Amino acid sequence: MKRLKFNKDNIGLYLILLLSAILNFTNLSIEGYANQYYAAGVKSMTMSLKNFFFVSYDPAGFVTIDKPPLGFWIQAIFAKIFGFSGISILLPQAIAGVISVALIYVLVKRYFGKTAGLISALVLATTPVFVADSRNNTIDNMLLMTLLFAVLALMKALDTGKLKYLLLSLVLVGVGFNIKMLQAYMIIPAIYITYLLASSVSVKKRIGHLALATVFLLIVSLSWAIIVDMTPQSMRPYVGSSTDNSELELIIGHNGLERLGLGRNTGFGGGFGGRVGNFNGGEFRRNFGDFNGQFNRQSNQGTSQLSTSVDTVSSATKDGSSSNAIQKTPPANQGNFPRLNGQNAPNPNFAGGNFGRLNGNRGGMGGMFGGDEKASVLRLFSNNSLSDQIIWLFPMAIFGFLAEILRKRLKRPFDDSRKLSLILLISWLVPVFIYFSFTTGMFHPYYLTMMAPPIAALTGIGIVSMWEMYQEGGAKSWLLPLSLVADGLVELLILYYHYNTSNLTKYIMLSVTVLSIGSAIVLSLMIFAKNSGFKVKKAMLTLGVIGLLIAPTVWSATTLFYPMNGTMPSAGLELATSGNRYGFGSGNINSSADSKLISFLEKNKGSAKYLLVVSSSQSADSIIIKTGEPVMALGGFSGSDNILTLSQFKELVKKGEVRYVMTGGMDRGSNSEIMNWVRENGKLVPTSEWSGTNSTQSGNSFGGFGRDFGELYDLKGVNVN
Repeated sequence: MKRLKFNKDNIGLYLILLLSAILNFTNLSIEGYANQYYAAGVKSMTMSLKNFFFVSYDPAGFVTIDKPPLGFWIQAIFAKIFGFSGISILLPQAIAGVISVALIYVLVKRYFGKTAGLISALVLATTPVFVADSRNNTIDNMLLMTLLFAVLALMKALDTGKLKYLLLSLVLVGVGFNIKMLQAYMIIPAIYITYLLASSVSVKKRIGHLALATVFLLIVSLSWAIIVDMTPQSMRPYVGSSTDNSELELIIGHNGLERLGLGRNTGFGGGFGGRVGNFNGGEFRRNFGDFNGQFNRQSNQGTSQLSTSVDTVSSATKDGSSSNAIQKTPPANQGNFPRLNGQNAPNPNFAGGNFGRLNGNRGGMGGMFGGDEKASVLRLFSNNSLSDQIIWLFPMAIFGFLAEILRKRLKRPFDDSRKLSLILLISWLVPVFIYFSFTTGMFHPYYLTMMAPPIAALTGIGIVSMWEMYQEGGAKSWLLPLSLVADGLVELLILYYHYNTSNLTKYIMLSVTVLSIGSAIVLSLMIFAKNSGFKVKKAMLTLGVIGLLIAPTVWSATTLFYPMNGTMPSAGLELATSGNRYGFGSGNINSSADSKLISFLEKNKGSAKYLLVVSSSQSADSIIIKTGEPVMALGGFSGSDNILTLSQFKELVKKGEVRYVMTGGMDRGSNSEIMNWVRENGKLVPTSEWSGTNSTQSGNSFGGFGRDFGELYDLKGVNVN
């Protein structure tokens, strides 16, 4: 085993890895359990091998998480080794983040030199969305790490001409598929294009190699899903968010076509655990009809209002100090909002995607759903929740690629790995950029981490290339100062969106102007000066790059001091000024929330299999995390899964497996029928016996959609005939 050597050749890398570790690990405990939907699933997975294999959401194995297993298997293993806690389930992602920084250095250094590798690693380590994902139990950065290993294997195949490395590359993408399904395939165009253009082997062999590798890819990708679907349904949990209890349908439907804005939408999904619906029209209206009314959030008071015709109820927010209010208003014209306290309520207006803009129109406070933002090439540069997470160095990356073209490094034949690595990086970046710019499908801001590696790599490559061109003189020397100005202006635009967020924004804008644009001006003037000093030029370039890195680094660093939104992780100054940008979804569980309810249920459940039945997972997350007891999320994550019929539910009641049911929330389809039967036949438990507040709602909530608008019913002794 080689010993680590601290010398001038590698000390820079160690410092960058240390910075990445600081950003990823420091004060990680403030994130609590982060995404509680996933956290509850991981706790359940630690309780039995069956739950572990099928990624069961609940301890009883009633329904699964709506994602593939590998990322959560790793989290569950960490939880088994270190004990289940917020820290133990966040560690794998934090580690994956640091490893990814090292991998991007290795990839770039191999073909473009140490300096380009170091700059690339530094850019990736300080990218806000990359840091946010590294501090959360969403599994995107674990996928990213796997794909970077796949890229290294591909480059090895191109270097050696050996088929086995291409097979390894596609197998690793298949492994990535078992982390985040079709999101892993976002790199497939880059791999196929790069290999097809390589001239190290004949065209016929290239096509044959890719055909064979594709077979390996599909076998690895679908292996677990096929095993699950071949298992008798009575012997496994229901596949959450699927329409027919099938992993293959989940791949094609919810985690496939819906991400492209096609196909049937099954309700809220993804974001509260990877699956939140589109409130801007299609998905939400298909489930609930058209809406009038208004949904507002008063972020400073930590309160939200949902206009309906039901009685006012309140719920504790993450700190237990404020409330959500549902106030009486005139009935809406159309549609029926899900039952609240057993009543059909008139409907709030989610038109225009405003559901995500809970804190008004301040910079960076855009929607939770990227597909809700106006589709255009400017989407990722606009005033929304996307731009400040990823786009800071995008212009520099594009300039970097153009610099390599101008240096004639992409001329045919594509016979060396330097050319092919450039093709790979741009073929990764451009399709992903186009997807996030134009899709109307369901995606969330934290998915943008998929763009981070190619941006980082092309930035490092480009800065070095443009510096070399600058030293050579001539017309091409203008590209370096021009790139600094262009990227600086884009950063100033993004910062302008946040101008009123914090006084710190003004100082960052000044720094970008002086360091980056100022350095560009000096570098431009020095083009005309004969025998101008090399050290001065180098110092100006260094200051210019530092100026461009200040804003994303500050954005990333906010996560060290302020907790993010657990279900929609993002970094930025809003964390310091108004809490997480969506105002819900904290990963922290208030120790007093639900304590009286849990105590009542544990004391009285008797021999029942399930501690409680609720409409959706949002009402069960914290109870499962706290107790490890089986809680049935009747409709899966969003309440839209039709897992049981009324007759099947009655049979569970008859057997004594179900006793207590919390009505309300998002009960739809057959679940609505079940909840209606519970209200009609169950015995209403007085609120004073189980609630620690004066309301019928308790625990964490999402804009009024948490636990729950309902009442607690006792089904013991109910005649089910």
